Amino acid sequence: MQNPRRVRDLGVVVGTLPTGPLNAITDVPGVLVGQTTITGDGLNTGVTAIVPEGYAGTLPAAVAVGNGYGKLIGTTQVDELGVIETPILLTGTLSTFRVADALLSWLLERNPTATSLNPIVGETNDGYLSDIRRRPITPDHVYAALDTASSDLPAEGCVGAGTGTGALGFKAGIGTASRTLPAGTVGAIVQANFSGLLTVLGNPIPAQPIDADGNSCMIVVATDLPLDSRQLGRLARRAIFAMGRVGSDFAPGSGDYAIAFTTSRTPTYQDHDLRTPFQAVTESVEEALLNSLTMAQTTTGYENRTVRAVPHDLISRGPQQAPSRLP
Repeated sequence: MQNPRRVRDLGVVVGTLPTGPLNAITDVPGVLVGQTTITGDGLNTGVTAIVPEGYAGTLPAAVAVGNGYGKLIGTTQVDELGVIETPILLTGTLSTFRVADALLSWLLERNPTATSLNPIVGETNDGYLSDIRRRPITPDHVYAALDTASSDLPAEGCVGAGTGTGALGFKAGIGTASRTLPAGTVGAIVQANFSGLLTVLGNPIPAQPIDADGNSCMIVVATDLPLDSRQLGRLARRAIFAMGRVGSDFAPGSGDYAIAFTTSRTPTYQDHDLRTPFQAVTESVEEALLNSLTMAQTTTGYENRTVRAVPHDLISRGPQQAPSRLP
């Protein structure tokens, strides 16, 4: 079995902008990530929590929808007010509502006077490798992800909300990356679970298709650039565009969403200066999606179904040596 490696360690460098120290969403000051992973007994699922410091005072944010075939709790209020007021959690489709309820309980315990809160919870369908109907996520799993959130490099691949996901014909999961700009940092974390033909720096890497109905992608973009919610919406749309760079076919059953937020509450950025932030988002999401694949491991799960990890030599050797089908 090959060891998980980030795509940059395989010699694949996405874009031209410099990364942050960790090349992760946690390079954005004040952004924490925690995860809970559930495996065994037909289960491959979990929770990934993105916890920005200062969320309780609201942070500017926006949501972009590539295809709305999914469950993203809390979006209408984000659209209406242009802010988030809670952490952002990711999980498996049928556990979305249990995760939202547990997040609400966690928040109420920390705010005894609150009478209205808008939890943000997204999902992709991990039902190919996990017994999704069991809805195994409990409040303890949610609390553990939130309470252990840190500024360290988040685990990638088969962890948290990405434990049971697959993308582009291979096992996938959680991936993250970042870019630094003179004025701040842009970072992304993804939960990859969509169809298409894996493409690395414009080169196709063919694979056998995964016979699964769950095809979606959740993208969370964080920054400390002083942007308003409208500008963050423009960043979120570019995040979804980046899926096409790695080969997404944007299938009809794919719920493709991006949430972008900033830890800055004083928007001063001008629209004509957004070109480099757009590039930073596109590069971060593209690399995060590739990391979600190269950091994943072959997984056998529910009903003995198996999804194989992408062989690293297919990526590091170059597409001219890639077979038309996996052996």
